[in-house]
Amino acid sequence: MIRILAFVAALFCVVPAIAQPLPAGLDKANAIVIDTTKGRIVIKLRTDIAPKHAERIKQLAREGFYNNVPFHRVMDGFMAQTGDGQNFNGTGGSKYPNLKQEFSNVPFKRGIVGMARRGDSVDSANSQFFIMYADGPSLNGQYTVIGEVVQGMDVVDKLKKAPAGSASGTVTDPDKMVKVQVASDIK
Repeated sequence: MIRILAFVAALFCVVPAIAQPLPAGLDKANAIVIDTTKGRIVIKLRTDIAPKHAERIKQLAREGFYNNVPFHRVMDGFMAQTGDGQNFNGTGGSKYPNLKQEFSNVPFKRGIVGMARRGDSVDSANSQFFIMYADGPSLNGQYTVIGEVVQGMDVVDKLKKAPAGSASGTVTDPDKMVKVQVASDIK
């Protein structure tokens, strides 16, 4: 009986995220849906300003690369980073070559999604990306903007953060992207 009640309770927690409709007018072929341990995040990909980066995100999502990948670096008031489906700690990429930067004039503000890269090379973005908690003008023209959260910033806000004052932003026992899908692939 207890197992049945636990199952029903778990089902009630999962159903709202799954049942939540996608935003009206969303180009589902160019959006990703991230079901996390805290809820659902929907990102509109900016194929108009970063077509190669957007295609990489969709390719990796379709391959299941992002499933069960942690938000390994989460800094309150700055950003939440994820996408290391290789090493799960922020040191890895994918089996594909790094991408040449696709910088734009789109400013880094709350909800903007950017591609992470090695600090020493503008052409080193691969699989990792980050979601901004607040404006980050120092990132403008330095990182590729690949999209914007159009639903679920409240979920991003709930992600477990690194301890205050942590220079690295590394999270112990982090929240995860449970499943990442291109919106048009969801049945």
